[in-house]
Amino acid sequence: MLKGKTALVTGSTSGIGLGIAKALARQGANIVLNGFGDVDGPKAEVAALGAQVAYHGADMSKPADIEDMMKFAAAQFGRVDILVNNAGIQHVANVEDFPVEKWDAIIAINLSSAFHASRLALPAMKAANWGRIINVASVHGLVGSAQKSAYVAAKHGIVGLTKVTALENATTGVTCNAICPGWVLTPLVQKQVDAKAVAHGWSNEEATRQLLGEKEPSMQFTTPEELGDLAVFFCSAAGNNIRGVAWNMDGGWAAQ
Repeated sequence: MLKGKTALVTGSTSGIGLGIAKALARQGANIVLNGFGDVDGPKAEVAALGAQVAYHGADMSKPADIEDMMKFAAAQFGRVDILVNNAGIQHVANVEDFPVEKWDAIIAINLSSAFHASRLALPAMKAANWGRIINVASVHGLVGSAQKSAYVAAKHGIVGLTKVTALENATTGVTCNAICPGWVLTPLVQKQVDAKAVAHGWSNEEATRQLLGEKEPSMQFTTPEELGDLAVFFCSAAGNNIRGVAWNMDGGWAAQ
């Protein structure tokens, strides 16, 4: 379905971003990966799906790096047709205890990076009259949780940016939508489960049940594969007139 298209997925060397990159690769898209840590493994996973794959190690807190990444993607494959703004970090503390440098880093990586990548991708998308911007927000783009002020503020901002970007391009072939996951079993979340198990002397299964039971009525994690399938749907013809939505995949979290 996406043969000849190019998808750039930020924060895609693991977790949600890698899941989305692989789903788009299965549909024939060229993939530009971005992120820290192991690079060869994710590149091999995506290439094994038959996709052409490139990698750029932009620090998503730095606008100049993002600009270089967008130029790199265009040089590799012509233009970015599908931009998935997924890069994100987290820190947990009460507002009065929240380190200023952590606030600044979370806003830069979780919110401002999506603005910079989008503003750089839009001209080529509009010239081609086809493009998809998919912002990975969070259920925290729709509701709040204590001790997550910067993350919640950034993700609410992502939902707002999504709406404005969609409206500005509403009469074109360029759409912008947000995906708002609840708990997703990524390595980062598994660490939270493990820590909860150790802190309370619980089994891993009980710690998982307690974590999900706090917020997610379905009592099951959303998977990166499910999020990838939703991204593919947004890129399909069925997504042509889906514009500015914040689509939650949260097991009923925000419905409460």
